Amino acid sequence: MNWYDLLRGLHIIAVIAWMAGMLYLPRLYAYHTETAPPGSEFDAHFQVWERKLLRIIINPAMTITWLLGLALLWFHIVALQRGWGFLLQPWLIVKLALVTFLSGWHGFLSGARKKLAAGERPKSAKFWRATNEIPFLIAVVAVLAVTLEFGSR
Repeated sequence: MNWYDLLRGLHIIAVIAWMAGMLYLPRLYAYHTETAPPGSEFDAHFQVWERKLLRIIINPAMTITWLLGLALLWFHIVALQRGWGFLLQPWLIVKLALVTFLSGWHGFLSGARKKLAAGERPKSAKFWRATNEIPFLIAVVAVLAVTLEFGSR
């Protein structure tokens, strides 16, 4: 069995699940903000949907993505004997920076869920719609960085 291909395939599946949730959650926030007054029955429904999306899909998918990504790095550095210099490849630096930013965005969205659940509306529906595509744009650049491996030695 080719362990590298298995790790890579599982990593891609986890990323897809993470992205699906990260693309959907801001849209839920937009609808929540504009259609569900705090304390209403609809507000309670949105809170359940948002909490379940984070806890059942987004959080586990991010964790699995990170674990498999770290396993892939280990595979490159140790098993393929590329050494620690592998981490200095420009394409890998870009990918790791984008994944770090996306993880921060994930944290921001998690914090926003708590504020919405508390009845706060710190951001407008327009804000959530405008930022809805951030994970997709990051994924495009990250995938191109990995598949093109620009700046490789």
